[in-house]
Amino acid sequence: MRLLLTSAGIKNTSIRDALLELLGKPITESSALCIPTASYANAGGAGQAWKFIAGREPRCPMCELGWMSLGVLELTALPSLGEEQWVPMVRETDVLLVNGGDPMYLCHWMQQSGLADLLPSLRETVYVGLSAGSMVMTPNIGEDFVRWTPPTGGDRTLGVVDFAIFPHLDHEDLPENTMADAEKWAAGMPVPAYAIDDETAIKVVDGTVEVVSEGHWKLFTS
Repeated sequence: MRLLLTSAGIKNTSIRDALLELLGKPITESSALCIPTASYANAGGAGQAWKFIAGREPRCPMCELGWMSLGVLELTALPSLGEEQWVPMVRETDVLLVNGGDPMYLCHWMQQSGLADLLPSLRETVYVGLSAGSMVMTPNIGEDFVRWTPPTGGDRTLGVVDFAIFPHLDHEDLPENTMADAEKWAAGMPVPAYAIDDETAIKVVDGTVEVVSEGHWKLFTS
């Protein structure tokens, strides 16, 4: 699986170019499935999910990019379905667009739905995460980001990559997301940690990590 882990979607030309490189073809020739699940654990989550699916969230462009086809993969529905009803569709899709919201809620439903177990076999699929959709791929998110508490407790996430992510760095609407806050958070993380603003993404291909940015970011290694 090829990863593009963003703070706020395909925000600028550099991130869009990185997406096109991962796809290996135009967006207009690529199929996508959007995953809104993380939204529901936030206040106003149903409205957030609708804006994401409908491409009505200009601050975080994902679904409105002009995909050849676009479907919705709602993780909370999958446990009630047979795998034959959704696994082939996921395997045939070029890109998964995973919305922000609550990373622990998203992690829980990725595991409960079976998607987490499927991810390692999706060698040619591009995974595009937005905020929580990016954080869920890390080993853990840090207690500061735990709001919805999973049945097992803790802050462990999927561990697809070996670093942590602090999104929305220095965002004007998030006064608790300063560089100083990120540094304090990173000091408690057991793995290297990236603080990234909304103009930044992290591209991961075969374990090789590349930061794509028209904004600012920092890697904390200790």
